[in-house]
Amino acid sequence: MDRELVARVAASTGLSPGEAARVVADVVGWYREPVDEFVRRRHAHLRRRGKRNDEIFALIATELAERLVAAPCLSERQLRRIIYG
Repeated sequence: MDRELVARVAASTGLSPGEAARVVADVVGWYREPVDEFVRRRHAHLRRRGKRNDEIFALIATELAERLVAAPCLSERQLRRIIYG
C-alpha cells in the first residue's frame, strides 16, 4: 500500500487513514483487472444493454486506451479472440 497516497487521500477528503486506505485499495484493485477480464466484463455488460458487436469493440478499444493503467492496443481481431476464444 502506498502510504503517501493514503495520507494524501485522507488529508484531501477528511477520511480517517483506515478509510482512505480502503478507498485506495478499492481503486487500485479496480485498475488491476487483467485486460481479458475487463474486455469480457464490458462486452457482456454492453450486450445486455443491446449494443451490437461493431459498436462494442470500438467502445472497448477506446476505453482501454483511456484507462488509468493503460492496456496494450488491441485490434478488433484480438478483442474478438478474448471474447470468443
